[in-house]
Amino acid sequence: MNSSGRGPLRTLWSCLVALAGALIPTAGGMMDAQAQDAYDLQRKRMVEEIAGLARETRFETGRAALSERVMVAMAKVPRHEFVPAGERRDAYANRPLPIGHGQTISQPYIVALMTDLMEVRPGDRVLEIGTGSGYQAAVLAELAGTVYTIEIVEPLAREAAQTLNRLGYRNVMTRTGDGYQGWPEHAPFDAIMVTAAPREVPKPLVDQLKPGGRLVVPVGGQGAGQSLLVIEKKPDGTVTRRNVLAVRFVPLTDQSGRQQ
Repeated sequence: MNSSGRGPLRTLWSCLVALAGALIPTAGGMMDAQAQDAYDLQRKRMVEEIAGLARETRFETGRAALSERVMVAMAKVPRHEFVPAGERRDAYANRPLPIGHGQTISQPYIVALMTDLMEVRPGDRVLEIGTGSGYQAAVLAELAGTVYTIEIVEPLAREAAQTLNRLGYRNVMTRTGDGYQGWPEHAPFDAIMVTAAPREVPKPLVDQLKPGGRLVVPVGGQGAGQSLLVIEKKPDGTVTRRNVLAVRFVPLTDQSGRQQ
């Protein structure tokens, strides 16, 4: 026994230090929490801006407000995880951002609008052409049963798959390839989205659309204007199309880089 009593005091102090370490976040943990709080606030403001733009464009889109399910998904998906590190400070700005390889991530309002126009229901099988960084696929994954997504740029497809897997989106199936031909092995689809602009509506995608389903696609050449279209396949197989909004997307290309 130590007659000075320093042994018990030293033991007590060690216990207090250990307890403090368990209760008080490390400096790195505090910085991470602060950064997350900042992103949460930015995401909230982004959703508010989307709601405002929906009201402003209601006469063109026919939608004064987007569905609650879509807005909840937009409020949940961490957009900053799907942009390069150098762009993260602008991750929630309502504008497109570069993601490398000549591609962009669409502005949040357009992501929300296109998602809303698809009218995705729980359990739906959805196809996306143009994975990009994976952000749109993540938003769709919050709403659908299964999302199949195709990206022609191999490095982007690989990085998107890694990001989606890291964030826990197990209902997203990724593939590298030419999206113009769709994914016939998993057709028909309840809804299809194209996130790059072909010159004309791809017939293979219309063919892979389930009766009663919707295809949302921007169409037009790079020199001319582009229009966001909603293609609906009726139960009898007939197809209708509606112009929604003037837009500007990167072209839907083939392996040689030419617009399809």
